[in-house]
Amino acid sequence: MTNRPDLDRRRFLGLTAATVVAGPLGFLDFSKGVDAMTKSLTDAAPPKGSQTDIRPFHFAASDADLADLRRRLVATKWPEKEWVPDSTQGVPIRTMQNLAKYWGSDYDWKKCEARLAALPQFITEIDGLDIHFIHVKSKHENALPVIITHGWPGSIIEQLKVIEPLTNPTAHGGSAADAFHVVIPSLPGYGFSGKPTAAGWHPARIAKAWAALMQRLGYTHYVAQGGDWGNAVSEVMALQQPQGLLGISTNMAATVPPEIAKALGSGQMPATLSADERRAWDQLAFFYKKGLGYALEMSWRPQTLYALADSPVGLAAWMIDHDAASQELIVRVFDGGAEGLSRDDILDNVTLYWLTNTAVSSARLYWDTTQASTGGGFFDIRGIQIPVAVMAFPDEIYQAPESWARRAYPKLLRYNRLPKGGHFAAWEQPETFVSELRADFKSLRSA
Repeated sequence: MTNRPDLDRRRFLGLTAATVVAGPLGFLDFSKGVDAMTKSLTDAAPPKGSQTDIRPFHFAASDADLADLRRRLVATKWPEKEWVPDSTQGVPIRTMQNLAKYWGSDYDWKKCEARLAALPQFITEIDGLDIHFIHVKSKHENALPVIITHGWPGSIIEQLKVIEPLTNPTAHGGSAADAFHVVIPSLPGYGFSGKPTAAGWHPARIAKAWAALMQRLGYTHYVAQGGDWGNAVSEVMALQQPQGLLGISTNMAATVPPEIAKALGSGQMPATLSADERRAWDQLAFFYKKGLGYALEMSWRPQTLYALADSPVGLAAWMIDHDAASQELIVRVFDGGAEGLSRDDILDNVTLYWLTNTAVSSARLYWDTTQASTGGGFFDIRGIQIPVAVMAFPDEIYQAPESWARRAYPKLLRYNRLPKGGHFAAWEQPETFVSELRADFKSLRSA
């Protein structure tokens, strides 16, 4: 950039954002960086120091913690209203005040707690860290095991709606041949999993831990699914190719070709792009220029986010301001709309972060991965050689074009460009997600 003094301010800022994404904020240059991150890890199937005990887990929030939450909501010190009629300055104050009012008066965490308590939950130690997971087995004999990984600002709450139709398909429009055994772990530092106390819990290490978990559960063959960090972990698993992994499915695919990644840095859109590719370009360009605030802070200074551990309204606002489409959906929900997510859905997730005090520990995944990165972008092609299926939702950070997906995944199992849905696919569009996952892995069930 020092060699380009002719750049005007707008172009300079755009180039800076894109360069940051492709560099230290790229988190993972998987075509090169996975090997680097994995060198420090054992090649044995279970990570070192594993304890094989699997312990039942239950959680009940104390009355004191819930009363403290309500007290803090009432005591919120509000800033002045934004100057603009939209969300270009951040989450609108009316949204946050509506959220705080509902959270402090009508919302009932105990309902979510009861839903969680009805599911088989466990803790097991892998590589020195307690890993929490939900494990629901199907009654159908030939069910296919799947490990589904959430991202940020998500949690296991994202996947609760899909567990029953995946494990019990005959009651939800499917056949016994569509059944899955479902494993949903909490990422390290998230939810009920342990909080790392030292660097090193990046996606390469998590991927190995997930493979160890599936082996520990007795699964000799299985598939993986994820979006956001869940996609990163699933794609690293695909690169590591642990014994038994048949293929992966992603709802936030990493398919950006190298020439497109380079062009995004300069801001010069190639003239040869198709309509779908131009739409993806526009989405990526917008995200790189205007959507990276949260990721920059968590990648560089996660410890500075003390306010998120002290203010529930601050935590909720930080989590809502993730991507523009999801934020606008949530704004509409708290304006009284009904689409995709409900007020309770949103607050179940935020309250889980609050009660487990995981705002900062979850943010450290960004910092940890940035330290291990060798460059490259989060959406760059990674060189996966096992079967991959792609769910391309229109309101994801970018909707991966089929042309890019075919270049990124030589063994593309299936691609579907969907008409509705965004970043939190299983949460927002559970019926679509379930039907897609059934179709994604149909051809692998006899493998």
